[in-house]
Amino acid sequence: MSDVPVAVIGPGAIGGLMAALLQRAGHDVTVVAREATAAHIAEHGLDVVSDMFGSWHAPLAASTTVPHGAQVLVAVKADGVAAAADLLRDAAPAEVIALLNGVEHMAALRAAAPGARVVGATIAGQTRRTPVGGPDPATVTHSFDLLTIVVPADAADLGLTAALRDTGALLQTGGTEAEVLWKKLRFLAALSLLTSTWSTGIADALDRDPALTAALLDEIAAVATAEGVPSTGAELRTLLGGMPPLTVGSLEADLSAGRPGELDAIGGAILRAGGRHGIDLPVLTATVDRLAASVA
Repeated sequence: MSDVPVAVIGPGAIGGLMAALLQRAGHDVTVVAREATAAHIAEHGLDVVSDMFGSWHAPLAASTTVPHGAQVLVAVKADGVAAAADLLRDAAPAEVIALLNGVEHMAALRAAAPGARVVGATIAGQTRRTPVGGPDPATVTHSFDLLTIVVPADAADLGLTAALRDTGALLQTGGTEAEVLWKKLRFLAALSLLTSTWSTGIADALDRDPALTAALLDEIAAVATAEGVPSTGAELRTLLGGMPPLTVGSLEADLSAGRPGELDAIGGAILRAGGRHGIDLPVLTATVDRLAASVA
């Protein structure tokens, strides 16, 4: 096992779960967050309740800065990319793996750590975290028997990849970074936009308006294909239909709470890519605009 410390920027639902799993696997882990969050986690740790891994308390170290030379896992949402880049710029990290939704964050992270190997990867799992604050630890809840991490083929040799494999998550390697990120984005956009449109689980959302569903999936698939990941709407529907019926995208929780969340990083990114390829996306445009208006 490597002696290089691991820093997890963003101890939210995904970051908190991965930090706890890495620590449980024997790695030296520090979570990196804003001052109040870091102070609370340093004092109280995190509680984890997982259908896949069981329940335990993780007494995590926490800081507002990344340890110099660390292997860094970035698990922030889209609105945290600029702050994560600032943290990387000051830390001279050895390696960086970004577990963010979307595709547009990689340029900023690479620019912030020019001396490190910076890799975009994906993670799939249904997670939530309660707010940090008060006298008790925040709780990360991981539902269903699913936690899959996909890392590009050229990052299979990274020390941080090996550390992620130690967690017990299903770790897959293969494809280019663009292929890995777009395979996730096409699926995530379909899941998030449908479940957010109807405020319900994916099984119900798929059948609420069959014509809208088919058109939306066809448009998302067309953009993914243009970006090098051959896709069809029917293929996306099959993938979505295989999810647990109550699965929702994380975007649904944000929109229900009146926050835009990652709507732009997910839906907006596909619209911008479609524009670059000259693809007409009327249903996707209307769907993103409608969801944006709901929190304007």
